[in-house]
Amino acid sequence: MVKSDTQQHTIHIIGGPTASGKSAHALALADKNDGIIINCDSMQIYDGLQILTAQPPHEDLAQAPHVLYSHLHPNEACSAGNWREIVEPIIHDVLKQGKAPIIVGGSGLYIKALMEGLSPMPDVPQDVRDAAVAKQQELGNPAFHAELEKRDPVMAARFHPYHTARLVRAWEVLEATGKSLSEWQKLSRLAPPENWNFEVEIIIPERPVQHQRCNDRFVWMLDNGALEEVEAFSKRIESGEVNENVPLKNALGYRELLAYIKGETSKEDAVEKAQARTRQYAKQQVTWFRNQVLKNDAT
Repeated sequence: MVKSDTQQHTIHIIGGPTASGKSAHALALADKNDGIIINCDSMQIYDGLQILTAQPPHEDLAQAPHVLYSHLHPNEACSAGNWREIVEPIIHDVLKQGKAPIIVGGSGLYIKALMEGLSPMPDVPQDVRDAAVAKQQELGNPAFHAELEKRDPVMAARFHPYHTARLVRAWEVLEATGKSLSEWQKLSRLAPPENWNFEVEIIIPERPVQHQRCNDRFVWMLDNGALEEVEAFSKRIESGEVNENVPLKNALGYRELLAYIKGETSKEDAVEKAQARTRQYAKQQVTWFRNQVLKNDAT
């Protein structure tokens, strides 16, 4: 009989807004604890925009092992549940090696999924996902919401007609399984192993410091090839290799730099708008971590 692992294990989690200094802290922690850094960022998990998504540079990769960066092709779907399924075996493997798992990223829902578990969710085929997106685009938000309300009034009542991504998700699950997403969410959560102890650090710089870091990092990205990277990625979409509606197109700065490449705006305007969007996103992340993680720690 194989004995179960009853030893207590520490899983380090470093969260916080974009450009907060998480990666530098993770490197120091990995050096101190013989750790392996595991990505927890919904954009950095994809291959294709390494610079624009602020994936670790070569010098960081040489300093400590990193996993789940550029792990998926842009066409592959990755929700919090998908990421959890990918990361749990990796954490087990890191622990077997006698090393420290260090989860790093700003995707708070991924962190929450790992720590608290998620109800099991069905796999939705890509053609069903694409059809749901096409249906939403064809009807527009109010009409799409009305159609969902006819078929799934429970989920429709939860969301505003302009909560596009959530409405599409509810539609695609209904299409793929014949059951409301609300029914799937009632199922028992898949909890993490009981002997995993999460040591959580949330890095939130002062707002002026955070804003300056966001601005400076975007300039660094431009100086290191982000513009050329965006142009190359857009050509992959045009060629059909990458789907039109991939999540990676939501990477901060992508649409602004693409507008400049297409001659629709000036470089200065593109940079200014991308920096502003990055600062706004960081602000939203700070609010989420304070309400969902730090608030819970204080109680």
